[in-house]
Amino acid sequence: MNQKISTNQTSDDSHPANRTLNLDAARTFVAICETGSFRRAAARVNRSPSAVSLQVGKLEEQLGVRLLHRDSRRVRLTDQGEVLLGFARRLVGISDEAMAVFHGSPLSGSLRLAAPHDLGVSLVPGLLRRLAETHPRIRVDVRLDSSETVQRLFVEGGANLALFNEASSPLVPARDLFSEELRWLMRDGGRAVEQDPLPLAVAEIGCAWRDAALSALEGIGRSYRVAYSSDTSMGQVAALRADLAVAALPGSLADRDLVEVPEHWGLPALGRTHIYLADDGSDTAKAFAALITPDLRAIA
Repeated sequence: MNQKISTNQTSDDSHPANRTLNLDAARTFVAICETGSFRRAAARVNRSPSAVSLQVGKLEEQLGVRLLHRDSRRVRLTDQGEVLLGFARRLVGISDEAMAVFHGSPLSGSLRLAAPHDLGVSLVPGLLRRLAETHPRIRVDVRLDSSETVQRLFVEGGANLALFNEASSPLVPARDLFSEELRWLMRDGGRAVEQDPLPLAVAEIGCAWRDAALSALEGIGRSYRVAYSSDTSMGQVAALRADLAVAALPGSLADRDLVEVPEHWGLPALGRTHIYLADDGSDTAKAFAALITPDLRAIA
């Protein structure tokens, strides 16, 4: 359903300038949709949040429709925003492809990247998109596995570059990109936490978050059972929303449906989870590593 914005436009809509979408604004719009936040989008496109908001306002004025619903927690697309997103992605993609033809890096070769499943669906796609824009001649092969296996692959030479989660010291020399607190999360109002033994939603063996959760519970002698297992945190989140279990997950995954387990349940502290990057020093690995910037979390 079209949601028209009431404006007092005095310009002629038939003028060519009013019939051409601004490419920078389209790129900003895509960034907002992909990050779910004006602040994170601003970091991605190297603009201030106010400038990003102004760009969206001008797009809405030009098109005469509301593109986004904004509230204090998140940004959601309107029906017309969904329509524009498809066009905006195509416009940005064609522009990036054209620029790569004329200004792309001459660096070529192959890159074997290993990452855990969670990062493989959240962080890696955005980084690979950046790599394709800056180094279109590099061919990338991606292997997704547990964090433990990712590190082992790197040690054994099965990967040029390893991107992985770790709640303790990594098994290989690696760059600490960023960290956040692990939290015990549950469904808001859920009763899974009342059960004994405690039902857990965990990832596969070798996952740093799984190891942190089980070690912490064993450290205080708390009984538990693995009630749900998934390759990705989104699978664990699904189990929490169904009130099947509780889980040790990054605090950033909490929302209005998922909350931190109250302190009176006596669950142990979990510490922090880190994202690390290890590379073998090859030119292709260094090219990928150079894409890691302070706005890393805004890429996903």
